[in-house]
Amino acid sequence: MKPNSIYANITAVGKYLPESIITNQHFETELDTSDDWIVSRTGIKQRHKVSNGQASVYMAVKAVEDLFRNSNVSSGDIDSIIVCTITPDMFFPSCACLVQKEIGANKAWGFDLSAACSGFVFGLETASNMIQSGNYKKIIVIGVDTMSSILDYTDRNTCILFGDGAGAVLLESNSTHGIMDSILKVDGNGGDYLYMPGGGSLNPTTEKTIANKLHYVKQDGANVFKRAVKGMTNVTLELMSRNQLSSNEIDLFIPHQANKRIIESVANKLNLNDEQVLINIDKYANTTAATIPIGIHDAINRKKLKHNDNLILSTFGAGFTWGSMYIKWNSDD
Repeated sequence: MKPNSIYANITAVGKYLPESIITNQHFETELDTSDDWIVSRTGIKQRHKVSNGQASVYMAVKAVEDLFRNSNVSSGDIDSIIVCTITPDMFFPSCACLVQKEIGANKAWGFDLSAACSGFVFGLETASNMIQSGNYKKIIVIGVDTMSSILDYTDRNTCILFGDGAGAVLLESNSTHGIMDSILKVDGNGGDYLYMPGGGSLNPTTEKTIANKLHYVKQDGANVFKRAVKGMTNVTLELMSRNQLSSNEIDLFIPHQANKRIIESVANKLNLNDEQVLINIDKYANTTAATIPIGIHDAINRKKLKHNDNLILSTFGAGFTWGSMYIKWNSDD
């Protein structure tokens, strides 16, 4: 636990899922797959997809608007905006700039953070340190991804796994509750197993990169699965040990929602029961940086978080990036 009398506390949460829903039955008509196959291997039953003309900024703004409805602050109170995403509307300006404009947060500055599925937790750690500096009072951290924009819908190994969505949290200072500790890691050796080769400065867009489908997600699922289970388990155990937390003292575990079998394997290794683990991958699929803030929102709606609860977040993504965070929950509910 950090020796600091100022903690970054989550005081409001918002989320947004597009109206359009793609069920597994849709893929049965397009690919060599079935609902039973998808559910048994991933736990996914459906996913959301944005409409034409909508993308990450649109969803992020909708999530922030939901957040404001759940708080007593307005856009003019916000000091900073961190948007965690790998699917920005464009390389520049950043999503954070465009969100700032759309919500009218006239005194806020901000930036985008890219850490794939781990982006939101990395963003929380960044914002936590900003709050602890004493220079910032109210920070919005957004996890958002428009995964439909980078999926090859002829590749059943990837297109069934992802969905679009956004989640946002408001962080404010607190003397007793909030983000207590985190352990975050990266390993660039994992770059060969989950990546998108086209569109950056190395492989800028050309007819050839488009023809070769370089602008879509590429994944070695078996390697990612093994590393995710090992990484999330080990880093969470390390965090628990450092904070003298036993398994039965964890009130809620919200893991990144990439695959139900990954979640169940990690939970089993952590000796957590079903009631301690939030799973919502069946409704949303993998929304990348948005899975954990959407999970926090769902946990609140399901009355799974109460005052003084020990909340653990854990994530794993491309890079490889991974980590876990310990939050002492503050709520009067």
